[in-house]
Amino acid sequence: MRTKMLFRLGIFLSLFLMNSIPCKSAVSSIDLGSEWFKVAVVNLKPGQPPISIAINEMSKRKTPSLVAFHSGSRLIGEEASGILARYPNKVYSHLRDLISKPFSHVSKNLESLYLNYDISPEESRNVAVFKTEGGDFIAEELVAMLLKYAAGLAEAHTRGTPVKDAVVTVPAYMGVAERKGLLAAAELAGINVLALVNEHSGAALQYGIDKDFSNGSRHVIFYDMGAGSTYAALVYFSAYNTKEFGKTVSVNQFQVKDVRWNAELGGEHMELRLVEYFADEFNKQVGNGVDIRRSPKAMAKLKKQVKRTKEILSANTAAPISVESIYDDRDFRSSITREKFEELCVDLWEKALVPLKEVLTHSGLKLQDIYAVELIGGATRVPKLQAKLQEFLGRNLDRHLDSDEAIALGASLHAANISDGIKLNRKLGMIDGSPYGYVIEVDGPDLPQDESTKQFTIPRMKKLPSKMFRSIVHNKDFEVSLAYESDDFLPPGTSSLTFAQYAVSGLTDASEKYASRNLSAPVKANLHFSLSRSGIFSLDRADAVIEITEWVEVPRKNLTVDNSSSASVNTSTENSPSSTEESDEKLNTDGGNNNTSDLAANDSSITSPDTEKKLKKRTFRVPLKIDEKTAGPGASLSKESFGEAKSKLEALDQKDEERRRTAELKNTLEGYIYDMRDKLESGDFEKISTSQQRQFFIEKLDEVQEWLYTDGEDASATQFQEHLDKLKAIGDPIFFRRNELTARPAASDHARKYLNEVQQIVHGWEINKSWLPKGRIDEVLNEAEKVKNWLNQKEAEQKDTPGSEEPAFTSEEVYTKVLDLQDKVNKVNRIPKPKPKIEKPVKNETESSKEKADATNSSSEEGTSQKEQTAADGEKPSTDEKSDHDEL
Repeated sequence: MRTKMLFRLGIFLSLFLMNSIPCKSAVSSIDLGSEWFKVAVVNLKPGQPPISIAINEMSKRKTPSLVAFHSGSRLIGEEASGILARYPNKVYSHLRDLISKPFSHVSKNLESLYLNYDISPEESRNVAVFKTEGGDFIAEELVAMLLKYAAGLAEAHTRGTPVKDAVVTVPAYMGVAERKGLLAAAELAGINVLALVNEHSGAALQYGIDKDFSNGSRHVIFYDMGAGSTYAALVYFSAYNTKEFGKTVSVNQFQVKDVRWNAELGGEHMELRLVEYFADEFNKQVGNGVDIRRSPKAMAKLKKQVKRTKEILSANTAAPISVESIYDDRDFRSSITREKFEELCVDLWEKALVPLKEVLTHSGLKLQDIYAVELIGGATRVPKLQAKLQEFLGRNLDRHLDSDEAIALGASLHAANISDGIKLNRKLGMIDGSPYGYVIEVDGPDLPQDESTKQFTIPRMKKLPSKMFRSIVHNKDFEVSLAYESDDFLPPGTSSLTFAQYAVSGLTDASEKYASRNLSAPVKANLHFSLSRSGIFSLDRADAVIEITEWVEVPRKNLTVDNSSSASVNTSTENSPSSTEESDEKLNTDGGNNNTSDLAANDSSITSPDTEKKLKKRTFRVPLKIDEKTAGPGASLSKESFGEAKSKLEALDQKDEERRRTAELKNTLEGYIYDMRDKLESGDFEKISTSQQRQFFIEKLDEVQEWLYTDGEDASATQFQEHLDKLKAIGDPIFFRRNELTARPAASDHARKYLNEVQQIVHGWEINKSWLPKGRIDEVLNEAEKVKNWLNQKEAEQKDTPGSEEPAFTSEEVYTKVLDLQDKVNKVNRIPKPKPKIEKPVKNETESSKEKADATNSSSEEGTSQKEQTAADGEKPSTDEKSDHDEL
């Protein structure tokens, strides 16, 4: 089914991107899950599919979200998975869900998953610090390693096309602090993240890309049960008309109406039920108070096999389990039926329906109003879950999307839509909403603690992105707190509704600065908030608004020339308050004195006769300073912490690069040794080497091979390169002479054949190209003779040269001589035939003289006639006319 879907998708995208503007960059999406991650790439480079999933080094389309440190090396993805059963305490998982979480929550979560990591609380933010063989890291740093690896897969997939931008998917329940932490991790990884996109929006994009909603809108529910969480999202698909190049076209769009979730229910929780069941069974078999739960290695082995058992149960009514040396050199073998498995998870089936029921309840829609319920996520393959969903819905389920890759593919299209690096022919309309509602609380001196300071609320499903503006009447510095709207919607592990705090300063100074002025309205502060495309709610800027009314001198109206000098001074204030002047000024821009202003208003003697005094209202906007005071896990990394983290990761990257280079050189050296041995044993080397030369080479190969498997186990890349160079310095000349045994005679034969061809070419020139210069032809013949003499001389020298010594000449030298000769021949051969000369007929000398005389007389008569005409008109000839006449 996936092959068919990808084929349809490929055809549609080819048409969809056909008219897009080609570019030299690509964009990607990273679907970062708690257990796996997938990478999709949009690349408009000719000859490559426009959208595809990037594979890892094991040619797999999804990669384990694992980071490990073992024996001085950092392992990511498949490499980390390879040591999971042996060293479970060194392989770190579920990292995405540990970002910006309190230490207590992390500790409890890891304990429930039987993950016995060495962690400790960080002093500044109270997050978990993972103590590894490679150093101490927080979750953001470990996730940055995963993202950097994912970006490398995208780069490798495009085969040289730079991947400029990316989007990263997030579950709907991820809060503001967690999203900010994930963006910090991406920045550490050097990724330009265009946006964090909710997983359900990625799935909706993938669903709607090849459909036409111009004939009818539809409501679709996306039900996703992954490894660690479950959600149901209600999405409304429709179409709107717009103008493109003067034509009316229909454009698809969708709007996320609602999303509900259970962040602690997924396929992993089903597996834990099996783990507990089989752990109890093993303990019962062994007896004597043995509990394998105390052994991290035993639990890791059991969890690995349980995952396979659950997958088998999805297609069979019973499944075996077998774990070698699970505990104390004991093997464990057992089996379980699907019926027993469903009994163990009986409470989970009802919990799995809750997000779906809540979406329907709060939307007011009935089941018949839902066009489709699309299943995505690996855990939706469990037959019992499908049966419960189908029983509740009363109809068949929809599985048109790839359970594993739909989100990644849809998110990559979102990346292409919003990236400057790729220009698509059309846009896919996406209206996503914030999964959380927010409350703004203001606190400060003389501010009442009542509803007036908590009235600013942003509802759930507010459109992303959005900007908001709020004002408060106040004249002193204050604080702003951002909090989640309700305890009913809180990110997992969050104990407080408040997630961000800001100190706003500068308002007191601004109020005092303008206090002596004639204030026409109370001082107020404007607060500017934003809900970003990534779903992050924040306070962006603030400014003080101060309105004053003062006398200003303005030109007198209806002033005439007659009364301008004698007009009496008029300081009437009639209608003056209606005049308003607004300006954006800094705090130190106004140095005016109110007393002076009042004095001027009352002293009419200083008013000019041409002006009059009027009241004007002026508005000053003073920028206020915002300092983030967020504490705890939700606080952003400080500049110092970020810089230290960046340096640590760069050092690890350099170490990994050196490790890869070392491994490659080690393999190259080992391969060279075995290759040379095989060739020496199978080839005929007596003609080109002495027994002493061969024996010396074999001894060196043995010597390096012994070093390779002893001291060379921990050698550096430089040492491997040095040994390889030494061996090649001995072996390459031998094998070069062996190759020349056949290559040199072949080159000589080629040269002699061409020398014969040159004689024929020259003969053809003499017959068919008589215009060719004889000197150039002689140059070709002389050069051919030189090549012939050189070849004869070198062949004679080679007969007297032993095969074990450096040859008198090489095949490359022969071909170089021939190519030089060919170049001379081609240059002469391209000399064009001269064009025939066209001789002009020679006129009789007498006739020519007569023609010249007639022409002179004619010109003279014409000039005289013009002068006579000018004189007759009574005008003097102009200089220009004379010049024209002279030219004639």
